[in-house]
Amino acid sequence: MGDQVRVGVIGTSPYADQTHLPNLKSHAGAQIAAICGRNRARAQEMADKYAIPLVYTDYRQMLAQADLDAVVIAVTDDLHYPMTMDALSAGLHVLCEKPLALNAQQARAMTEKAQAMGVKHMTFFAWRFEIYHRYLHQLVGEGYVGRPYLCQLRQVGGYGRDGLYAWRFDRQHGNGILGDLGSHMIDLAHWLVGDISRVSAHLATSVARMGTDGKPLRTPANDSALLTVEFANGASGAIVVSAAAHMAERGQFHEVSLYGEAGTLELNTSTIDVQMRGVQQGQTRFKTLTLPDEFRLGVDPSLPLWDRLSRTMQTQSIGDRQFIDAILNDQPVAPDFEDGLKVQAVIDAAVESQRRGCSISVRAQR
Repeated sequence: MGDQVRVGVIGTSPYADQTHLPNLKSHAGAQIAAICGRNRARAQEMADKYAIPLVYTDYRQMLAQADLDAVVIAVTDDLHYPMTMDALSAGLHVLCEKPLALNAQQARAMTEKAQAMGVKHMTFFAWRFEIYHRYLHQLVGEGYVGRPYLCQLRQVGGYGRDGLYAWRFDRQHGNGILGDLGSHMIDLAHWLVGDISRVSAHLATSVARMGTDGKPLRTPANDSALLTVEFANGASGAIVVSAAAHMAERGQFHEVSLYGEAGTLELNTSTIDVQMRGVQQGQTRFKTLTLPDEFRLGVDPSLPLWDRLSRTMQTQSIGDRQFIDAILNDQPVAPDFEDGLKVQAVIDAAVESQRRGCSISVRAQR
């Protein structure tokens, strides 16, 4: 491998173009050696844009022929499991998009195989990489809220309102908004508060959606989800996600509120602005919390959300760049497949809660 990691990217979506490909390109230790997509013209377009020498339409051929060290998997959720297992069988380090799989059984198999192979493995929960969320995590670790009582997490947007076909809202390919935004919020709950032990969920499909054949979609997945959760440490929580909320100029709105024995923390962010406030026991007014310089590292914190996150992921050792650093320097990776597995178990419990109409215990992970 030397001083560069040869990486293959599976997936040519706009998200791969906006995130994984430029992130990898920004790292001197990453060589994007191959790209794979079902549409060869689109894959060639991405190859030309990022100077990628090898183009494939069959990922198995890429794994067998491209002499790779690592692979980034950014495809529909139903393909995460077979592609990851094949990449692991080839001895490759794997970064897989969230949610890790379609269910915890698949996620557990992926995790156990990655550990057995001794490779680096990452689940791409992007909110952990955002600078304000990292500061929030630091404050929690320093005891700002003390023993947690309650957390509320919300992310809502309107990108599912048009009724057009989108694979995320097709049960054949994913778990709807629960898997899309919900997986992010569940991971944040684990990261900021602790493991979730019990879930009660209401999953709704509000928007009538068309299939690829122009007829009503036969297998629609949820576009809104409400979860009430219990944590193993005794705290309670509420998670709300939706792709059916008209947010106008805000684009997507995201909120984290943490309440504990020692204080309260609030983080509100949208496409256009961000506010972070806190108050501790004995204080009578909330105060605005200013992001320390250690989190900026060349990133303007006043940038719009997606520009800020994109800039951070192309300059700091997070996300794809952390994945490369971990391979080159034999360092730990976070979030890893274990984190993806824990989230998947909560998603499974939420789906079961909706089906049975009751709260469900989250099954042990190991």
